[in-house]
Amino acid sequence: MISDDKLIEVFLRPVRKCAKYRPAFGLGQRGGLAVAEFQELYGADEFYSWLGLASDKVYAAHRAAGGLTSVYRQIGIGAERMFGAIVSGCLGLSADEMSWSYDYPKGRGKTGTHTLDARIRVADAAEAAQPRISKWLEDALDYVNLDDSAHAEVHGAAFEVRQGYKSADSKRQNADLRFGINAYRASLLPVFAIFSAQVSEPVVRRYRSDGMLVLTGVTSDNPTVSTFAFVEQILGYDLLGFFARNRDQVREEIQEIVSTLLTAE
Repeated sequence: MISDDKLIEVFLRPVRKCAKYRPAFGLGQRGGLAVAEFQELYGADEFYSWLGLASDKVYAAHRAAGGLTSVYRQIGIGAERMFGAIVSGCLGLSADEMSWSYDYPKGRGKTGTHTLDARIRVADAAEAAQPRISKWLEDALDYVNLDDSAHAEVHGAAFEVRQGYKSADSKRQNADLRFGINAYRASLLPVFAIFSAQVSEPVVRRYRSDGMLVLTGVTSDNPTVSTFAFVEQILGYDLLGFFARNRDQVREEIQEIVSTLLTAE
């Protein structure tokens, strides 16, 4: 059994870093600038000073803009780590069994490595969980319209976990499609497990048409559509129940971080 305290810590630990965010204003200074340093920088700039931009409010606006981006990014990291902890705890998978990565060319003779957030192979899972994982895998392959003849080649799934996916950035889409190709080469179904329901519908449709499964944070009992249904029915953990039980604590911490980012202190 995975304790709530452990999962709360796994989820919130990266997000807490955001409270220390300071904007760098293009200087690349480690840790960013404090408000006094910002006022000195903008106050010495005749144009910005003339416009009245060397103010606490402008600093707070910069801090909020960059800080909120950081909050979303760190929530995504928390979601990745939480998902991995649930997969490992519920299916009895070791770190090596869950780990999967692939190399890809970056140009100019360089190679990059993409490490996925989790891998589930039917044979690696606890024996009691293998039938439901196999059934889900068959249903998922049908959902993405993979040819029946290719079903036998797929023995598990690789997961890219995200908190949301509103961007339609072409560079990210190309990287995601590369993930899909490499996953099938490794006999794995490529899966995106998105916690939020805030997604780009055109991107989701494209991914599904290209044979990739996209789970989102929608209210549904279909584990080939909903991240929460997948976690509950296939992994055996009630993630919605976890958030309901711990909502007040998680909200309080995140709202305190956001409130800090809205100030010039």
